[in-house]
Amino acid sequence: MAAAPQPASAPRSTPPLEAALLRAWRRRGALAWALWPLSLLYGLLVALRRALYRTGLRRAEHPGVPVLVVGNVIAGGAGKTPVVMAVVRHLQAQGWQPGVVSRGYGRSAHDCRLVRADSLPSEVGDEPALIARRCGVPVAVAPRRIDAARALLAQHPGTDLLVCDDGLQHWALAHDVAICVFNDGGVGNGFLLPAGPLREPWPRAVDLVVHAGPAPDTSAPTFALRRQLADHALRADGQRVPLPSLRGEPLRAVAAIARPEDFFAMLRAQGLTLADTLALPDHFDFDSWKRPSGDPLRLICTEKDAAKLWRQNPDALAVPLQVDIDGGFFAALDALLRRTLSSPS
Repeated sequence: MAAAPQPASAPRSTPPLEAALLRAWRRRGALAWALWPLSLLYGLLVALRRALYRTGLRRAEHPGVPVLVVGNVIAGGAGKTPVVMAVVRHLQAQGWQPGVVSRGYGRSAHDCRLVRADSLPSEVGDEPALIARRCGVPVAVAPRRIDAARALLAQHPGTDLLVCDDGLQHWALAHDVAICVFNDGGVGNGFLLPAGPLREPWPRAVDLVVHAGPAPDTSAPTFALRRQLADHALRADGQRVPLPSLRGEPLRAVAAIARPEDFFAMLRAQGLTLADTLALPDHFDFDSWKRPSGDPLRLICTEKDAAKLWRQNPDALAVPLQVDIDGGFFAALDALLRRTLSSPS
């Protein structure tokens, strides 16, 4: 007999200052305007740093193969990693041998290292570990992405293109194609940090824009992005469990991502019963989280969290997030890469 559903727990309490900022970033209210002078100072620092590279006082380095950056201009999660994986799979289908470089945000180590399929997310970062496991491509992480690029190319000399997961603001690595990703919040109130969510002024020069909400103001071609869960969950051994087979069973949903409520809402939209939900900070390591003793509820989590959660809870199910980008995006990307290859070095 299935366990009776337990009352759903309250989502993670957002610290008051963080909650106030998130609200302020949606519109130009009193708090946003109060912080606006600080955003001017922040903008000055951003402009100064960019000018150092544009004038040659600081030198951007190129690894010698085409570099494609998938990044964003807003603070917080924009859903870049699913786009990175979609781009990598497309490149593989087109005959490229791509590699991926990243800073490896949230990892405990600060060295330059290659990521293996069995690498611990705590050592290499959540997203690089997921990309290596799911896409089967060489991945390297380092504080300086050019170091990651060189290490990857040295170990995998057949790599003919690098995808940089994040890095639109990392001017030290020269790139050839820039893709900017927006979630459904767009540019928010349009202010720079801390008065708004922008890490740099928008619009800025990029080659392609993909957006989950309304198209942002830009001269670049824009393509709508739709996120949806896969029709299955994954076991730790890689076996698939169809989501419809879980309907009617009370589940405990856990998410340590930027917007956990989005994941919970998508699970419910699939007809799943969430008897309990637990929202944890983005990149949470799960070492301090203990499952309730004698818990009868099956755990369900995001694919990004799975590698960490499976160490203590191998019976947890992970649901992959898939993206669907409007037709024409990949054709536009292919055209940009052909242009890059035909341009004189």
